[in-house]
Amino acid sequence: MAFNFIRVAAAGAAIALCATGSAFAAVNLPALKIDKTQTTVSGLSAGGFMAVQLHVAYSATFAKGAGVVAGGPFYCAEGSIVNATGRCMASPAGIPTSTLVNTTNTWASQGLIDPVANMQASKVYLFSGTLDSVVKTGSMDALRTYYNSFVPAANVVYKKDIAAEHAMVTDDYGNGCSTKGAPYISDCNFDLAGAMLQHLYGTLNARNNATLPAGNYVEFNQNQFITNHGMATTGWAYIPQACQAGGTETCRLHVVLHGCKQNVSDVQQQYVRNTGYNRWADTNNIVMLYPQTSLAATNSCFDWWGYDSANYAKKSGPQMAAIKAMVDQVSAGGTTPPTNPALPAPTGVNTSGATASSMQVGWAAVSGAASYNVYRNANKVNALPVNATSYSDTGLAASTTYSWTVRAADANGAEGATSSAASGTTLAAPGGGATCTTASNYAHTMAGRAYVAGGYTFALGSNQSMGLWNIFVTKTLKQTATNYYVIGTCP
Repeated sequence: MAFNFIRVAAAGAAIALCATGSAFAAVNLPALKIDKTQTTVSGLSAGGFMAVQLHVAYSATFAKGAGVVAGGPFYCAEGSIVNATGRCMASPAGIPTSTLVNTTNTWASQGLIDPVANMQASKVYLFSGTLDSVVKTGSMDALRTYYNSFVPAANVVYKKDIAAEHAMVTDDYGNGCSTKGAPYISDCNFDLAGAMLQHLYGTLNARNNATLPAGNYVEFNQNQFITNHGMATTGWAYIPQACQAGGTETCRLHVVLHGCKQNVSDVQQQYVRNTGYNRWADTNNIVMLYPQTSLAATNSCFDWWGYDSANYAKKSGPQMAAIKAMVDQVSAGGTTPPTNPALPAPTGVNTSGATASSMQVGWAAVSGAASYNVYRNANKVNALPVNATSYSDTGLAASTTYSWTVRAADANGAEGATSSAASGTTLAAPGGGATCTTASNYAHTMAGRAYVAGGYTFALGSNQSMGLWNIFVTKTLKQTATNYYVIGTCP
């Protein structure tokens, strides 16, 4: 989680994972058939504080409930890093719970967060390890007291009887239960993810203990929702086969938020793949969404004390709004967008500023429009409303021609007519079309650029030996053709 948590001791051995990665590049988050009344959120540590923020600020979206591991009350830090490291983590006796409840009610009355009445039917699952030396149990006690003002006591489960250090607890993966250290996942013989999901959703089918299909893991383009603000360019999702685009099943959605020093750059995909959520998701048609911070974020934490924005805990907070937009997009497959026949089609649609991976799309303003939506090859590419008359579309393939159209939207999001199309071609990739990636041997295999045999790593296609399979050996791979990589660099 936060600041004690950042003093991560170097791992003394290679990290072995039981899952394999996908060879596919990041894609835009698909629109799926999701029952919007069944959306929940959970998180550990910084992710736990963030889960509380999302549950409270967007209670209309997360009315079903939240799971919190080693977190604390909403707006606990009140915008102060001193409060965050002090009373919210190390000295919880100083948490002003009644003041935080008053702030919540005031912000709700001002429309800065959703009405608190939405939480009256929520389920809440709380967990604190008795050995947690980073976020003391008293912080979770204060969170329990905070929720007493908004959630019926019968709807809250608070488990704090396991001798666990600061970590996400599982029943079969991670460090010893009393260990504090990367990847902050600990085997305590307790299926915490399953316990949370079963409290939030009720009785579930037995989890899938077999190897999960690699194709169910999706790396998605987070730049569609937010650029910078401490967020990575891509996030991850686990989408059960029955829930994938084109399926007939209506599924549920659970958002999972990692702690500090736990994003993919820090611990690779261990939090995404080994915390236990996906095994329950697979047999119960629950889509798992794993937003990711970047290394630019303070200690890789989600913003729960204001390092990025003074509005961090409100609906307008950049990270908050981005995650809400992710939820909206992935949940949009079962709905038909409203239309407004009075809005004309935008004119003057054009493309410019091509790079190997992006294109600038522009158009003339439409009278009466509150915003615009941009479509690439008939698929909407912006997650948040576009308030300007231009849009930078990113994540494109090099040397590829695309077609864009634009639709104006009114204040309610209803769209007008579709513009004429404008096409554009991205530039060739640097190095004569070759793409080079420098990463650990572990990361190369997880991305599908290499494979493992006998504990050693080999480049996909060329079969060149890259050395031991672990996070400590770094190589640069040059892609010269589809599924063909060699050790080398680009000019």
